Amino acid sequence: MKLRSILTATATSFALLSASPALADHHAEPEAAETVEAPEAAVEAVTPAMWQVADEDTTIYILGTVHMLPSDVEWYAGDIKEALDSADTLVTEIDMTPEKMAAAGALMGELGTLPEGETLRGLMSDEQRATYEAGLAKLNIPAAAFDTMEPWFASLAMTQIVAQASGFTPEKGVEMVLEDKVGPDVGRAALETLESQLAAFDEMPIEAQLAFLIESTEDPLEGIELLNKLVSLWADGKVDELADLMNDSFEANPILAERLLYNRNSAWAGWIEERLDTPGTVLIAAGALHFAGEKSVQDYLEERGIETERLQ
Repeated sequence: MKLRSILTATATSFALLSASPALADHHAEPEAAETVEAPEAAVEAVTPAMWQVADEDTTIYILGTVHMLPSDVEWYAGDIKEALDSADTLVTEIDMTPEKMAAAGALMGELGTLPEGETLRGLMSDEQRATYEAGLAKLNIPAAAFDTMEPWFASLAMTQIVAQASGFTPEKGVEMVLEDKVGPDVGRAALETLESQLAAFDEMPIEAQLAFLIESTEDPLEGIELLNKLVSLWADGKVDELADLMNDSFEANPILAERLLYNRNSAWAGWIEERLDTPGTVLIAAGALHFAGEKSVQDYLEERGIETERLQ
């Protein structure tokens, strides 16, 4: 599983977290899949990057997140806790109300299922099929497990299975923890819809989807080592190093970077600019890679004449 696949699936799109109900209808859990262990010890002095945008009557805190984390990463303290305590609104990438989350799996299954009569492996060349089946075999997953899925959905399914088998879970991800911590009087808002997130994958040409999937299955365990590295950099607030990882991952596919990052970053900057017109205190929690490197949310805010201050 190359770098672009693991970063895309776990850091650039929150939609993956709602996949479990749909995936349960399509595959059986691997009985004895080999895994790569998550970090052995808790990360100490975790200080993920956080920023602030403010005017005379509005404060917007921005926390870069990782959507799936191992249980031994402790990050909820200090400035992050204070920001949530002071916020009257928590903003995540998509609507995380129970009703929306309950419907998310069904929507992913609907969008990610191939038309009747088509199979995933039937879309592949002989070489692609051999690579794909060999990757599934490494995880003790039957070759036909994802045959009803579109390639993008199978790629996300693969990533999620390997990550969760190695100790990374959405329940420990930043957004889920914040939702558990937030008080009942705090309002909720979203930067975008689940439908728009899924469209970024679903509307890719089938050839690009297959390339994305085959990359995911070449070495399905390699991605966990890379995810561990990403979590370590995130935990230490090393935004420049995160940007380097991101640039390496998307260098070969600028169209994917445009769809999954840059277009969304620009839209989020517009959301923040508009929200500054409403008094109050807001905490935005969204994927860390959106706030790293060139064409980050901060860059698009700067283009709008809005200054972003790094808090930690």
